[in-house]
Amino acid sequence: MEHPRMYDDGDPLLAHVRDVAARFPESVEVEAWGRPTFRAGKKIFAVYGSSGTDEPALILKPDPEERPALEQDERFFSPPYFGPAGWLALRLDPAVDWDEVRELLDSSYRQVALVRMLRALDA
Repeated sequence: MEHPRMYDDGDPLLAHVRDVAARFPESVEVEAWGRPTFRAGKKIFAVYGSSGTDEPALILKPDPEERPALEQDERFFSPPYFGPAGWLALRLDPAVDWDEVRELLDSSYRQVALVRMLRALDA
């Protein structure tokens, strides 16, 4: 069953996420479940949007050591489907700190990327 598209290609927040995600080695964007997913090869490291809410959000896999602190931050929530597997969603707004988004995406990417991708990232 094909999912309806749940995002707007003209969304400026999505444009920023795309720009940041595209900088990771072998990063690709694939639409899945009606949303843009960002992958290190075949493994997802981020999803734009969150089921159960209309507000813009970025789902990512936080560093396990950083997760407890992020859970205390009201900008983060446990997204449906992904949350039980340890993922968190960051609410996005025009004032979001893009340096923080880069760091969070970097951490998420590093957890799923292959060794060769990590070597390229660190080179």
